Amino acid sequence: MERQATFGQDCVYENRRLCFSLGNQYPYANISSGEMPRTRLCDECGIHIVRNSGDLKWETAPPTLPKGADIAVLSGDPSKEGLFVLRLRMPSGYKISAHNHPTDEGATVITGNFHIGMGDKLDETKAIELTAGGYAEAPAKMNHYGWTSSPSVVQIHGQGPFGNYVNPADDPSKK
Repeated sequence: MERQATFGQDCVYENRRLCFSLGNQYPYANISSGEMPRTRLCDECGIHIVRNSGDLKWETAPPTLPKGADIAVLSGDPSKEGLFVLRLRMPSGYKISAHNHPTDEGATVITGNFHIGMGDKLDETKAIELTAGGYAEAPAKMNHYGWTSSPSVVQIHGQGPFGNYVNPADDPSKK
């Protein structure tokens, strides 16, 4: 059964009130097909977050990452236990030393060129270049590293807390 939410109206679907903040460009959302407007949904909907990339709040990356990057946390808190999704915006030549995470980590390149390799030390001769749309997954406790060869945005998702550097001297927050 098809249900639609129309601008300015409520739609009851599976006993939940869906509250869409729709603009004129989205006259309706086809709920049954999974089509969702790319806008903010209210907290009582049961849908956590839906955002356009232009709505992201970019901040200077935390001191555990090398200077020069910006971060936008889409969901969760990477410093705490639980699921998180974030985007990291990096300039060309940005390098992240070998590190690992206590759980699996996934990364999707949104824009640019991101190189990822596995090992105990960053080695630019042993990596794979990912371009926009490319995806990589590092299993829990797998040492890996990365760098950019053009300005890049990479979306990272996993379970917090975020991770540890293989060599503690590589942790920018300790310098």
